[in-house]
Amino acid sequence: MKLPELKKQFFIFALSAAIISLILIFFPFVEIVLKGYVAGFFGASDSTMGETAVELFVNLLKILKLVFWMIVVVAFVRFISSLILGPALRKTSDYETSGLLRNVVSIITYIVAFFTIYKWQYPNHDLTTLFAGSTIVGVVLGLALQDTLGNLFAGLALQADQPFQIGDVISIGTKGSGVVESVSWRGLKIRTFQNKLLIISNANLGKEAIEVSPRDNLNARLVFFNTLYANSPAKTIHAVREAVRQVENVSPKMRPIVRVRNLGDNGIDWEIKYWLEDYSKFNDTDALIRQRIWYVFQREHIEFAYPTRTIHIETKQPDDAFDESGDDIFYRLSNVPIFEPLNDDETRKLAGKCLIRVFAPGEAIVRKGQQSGSMFVVHRGSVKIQIVENNLPKVITTLETGGIFGEMGLFTGEPRSADVIAVEETEVLEIRNTAVKPLFDDNPNLVEALSKTIAERRAFLLEKSAEHKSVTDIETKSVFDSIKKFFGLN
Repeated sequence: MKLPELKKQFFIFALSAAIISLILIFFPFVEIVLKGYVAGFFGASDSTMGETAVELFVNLLKILKLVFWMIVVVAFVRFISSLILGPALRKTSDYETSGLLRNVVSIITYIVAFFTIYKWQYPNHDLTTLFAGSTIVGVVLGLALQDTLGNLFAGLALQADQPFQIGDVISIGTKGSGVVESVSWRGLKIRTFQNKLLIISNANLGKEAIEVSPRDNLNARLVFFNTLYANSPAKTIHAVREAVRQVENVSPKMRPIVRVRNLGDNGIDWEIKYWLEDYSKFNDTDALIRQRIWYVFQREHIEFAYPTRTIHIETKQPDDAFDESGDDIFYRLSNVPIFEPLNDDETRKLAGKCLIRVFAPGEAIVRKGQQSGSMFVVHRGSVKIQIVENNLPKVITTLETGGIFGEMGLFTGEPRSADVIAVEETEVLEIRNTAVKPLFDDNPNLVEALSKTIAERRAFLLEKSAEHKSVTDIETKSVFDSIKKFFGLN
């Protein structure tokens, strides 16, 4: 609490206490004066009425004393609460429920103070009658406020146990699940994953089984899929695990687990166990993982298991399916400058051995530092080439349809020098060294021609001037030797 505000509250409390203290000091004098005035007013002719009037005024003064003393107690409790308890409770994680505890303590203090002052003002008065009346009133109020009191004490029990905090994801039996928004003396507010507000009373909450996913904890999820028995389990595990590790919101601190869940009637049933950084986004992450599984299955020729039937009816492929003809691939490779030294027959042979790969938006096609032995041609879509600079990704360039990358990995086996990420759904042609080596064996002169072309492309990428000689003999010889060594040529 700021110092000016503290001074203001202290001044108000001191002024109020001083005024009420003066009033209480003058009360005995007022009582003597009133007694004398009432006695004189009624006189000796009616002494019984006079005594009754005096007693009435005395009781009225005692009641006023009781009220003023309670005002002092309330002011003192509130001052102490704002001075000491207020700043301490504001530092807690749940200020609303902590404020509820403060109010309960204040009410108990008021009750104790009331009975103490009452006994002081009426020392000869038996409190049994008052307690009996209070008991009857308490029973009536207890029956009338049964649900409210149940919510209150259930809220206090939840605050003492603290099974969850604001921001945690919880699931409550058949009631629903969502993110905890607030906890009050009456109930719990949950924001569901349909962006609706679910309110559950504390009394009902105490009867339910609650599943809590704390926000500061690595919570795991399971995603299921299946494959045919003909597909290699080892290949499936490796491909799926690497795809899941690159998904956003999957924690890099825990390695995803891909394991066989069951050997089913139609194929192998699998499950993926992964850990999330933000569990409130598990629906989106599950969906993205299933999408990446589909893409990796298309690239690696892994098939989903279908129910076994006597008759299998296969629907026609949609028009935009990833099924390319040999002529399309031949035409694409013919327009790649690096393959200009190849004749049409050699280009067709190379096109026949290309692998078609499809990548999801945002998925990495290659990573910097990976061992290589292939290059890629963008057949449809676009990719971005990026590096890490000052711990942040920096895009160097974007390649559209017809662009190539990774050629040094194909011909010399050099590790990847940058990350290549699909900007949109992208289809690339992957050319591996096993597809190029037969061409070198049949036509050894290709090595020299391709060496010069690759050296010129490297010089261009290094921003050498086009006015100079395209490339030096030493540079061509270096690439030539690297290709021969990588492919094991004499």
